[in-house]
Amino acid sequence: MNSSLNQINSNYYTLALETSCDETSAAVVLNGRKVLSNIISSQIPVHQKFGGVVPEIASRKHIENVIPVVDEALRQAEVSLKDITAIGVTYGPGLVGALLVGVAAAKALSFASDIPLIGVNHLEGHIFANFLSHSELEPPFMALVVSGGHTSLVYVKDYNNFELVGQTRDDAAGEAFDKVARVMGLPYPGGPYIDQLAAQGNPSAISFPRALSEKGSFEFSFSGLKSAVLNYLNSAAQRGEQINQADVAASFQTAVVDVLVSKALQAAEHYNVNKLVLAGGVAANSMLKNRLESDCTASGIKLYYPSPILCTDNAAMIACRAYYQYQGGKIADLYLNAVPSLKIGQ
Repeated sequence: MNSSLNQINSNYYTLALETSCDETSAAVVLNGRKVLSNIISSQIPVHQKFGGVVPEIASRKHIENVIPVVDEALRQAEVSLKDITAIGVTYGPGLVGALLVGVAAAKALSFASDIPLIGVNHLEGHIFANFLSHSELEPPFMALVVSGGHTSLVYVKDYNNFELVGQTRDDAAGEAFDKVARVMGLPYPGGPYIDQLAAQGNPSAISFPRALSEKGSFEFSFSGLKSAVLNYLNSAAQRGEQINQADVAASFQTAVVDVLVSKALQAAEHYNVNKLVLAGGVAANSMLKNRLESDCTASGIKLYYPSPILCTDNAAMIACRAYYQYQGGKIADLYLNAVPSLKIGQ
């Protein structure tokens, strides 16, 4: 597989697949930054009735959808496999069965078409979504990755060099949003519904805890906060008290945002960088973006975050990350396997 590696061509077309959870996505990106197609087949309606993602169902749906989304991505980008320079695929972290579908499909395409294969870390992909939304963005910068399964601070030294600064010790922020929303009777996924409800409530109505809030700590913990909200709701129900759901949502969301913003700004200051990148599904949260914008401006830090569609799990961000790995010579072989607990920088 060296024909594409040695080609002298100013245009590099990256085809990528993303199947880490409940979105089946394929995309084609030109020269790492220009999205030619980004097809996403969401399974939210399928899993909504269960209140969360059912791994076995997700895997089966990925099998049904993966080839159709690849075909549509190529068609919409107006390219064929013979035009593709490299194939990127998410191989972790995520649900192992879901990951295996994407990895198997990418390996088959790579083998059949003699195209280099690139294994991409899903979390690094979320960070790189910002390069697709901001053409001027360059490393180094601090990244705050906040999603349903992950909450991390990552120092991005250059395109292929990362340092994990801190991460959650238990629940991710997005996971806490979904669990609190479920107990409050809100639909899945709960994050957007909490965000909407919080806009109508008083963020100071209820005092919820902020764990690991001491200065200089870059670790996160949201399990205690989640438990505090559940205890508040259960206690009120047992006493027969009327609950103001908007106040609960606003107070809970404020507790999450306070911790995320303060630790992100402290990390940027500690590493002496003046750029902060927000990434992951919770990057779409309106309060988080507003607080970061105001606090970053006050601290002289430039804030970047992706367009809403690139906050979700998508293959365009995986293609962007794969392009820079390809440029750095990080090519995978056909023994590439799913790694559900993959860490940043691995």
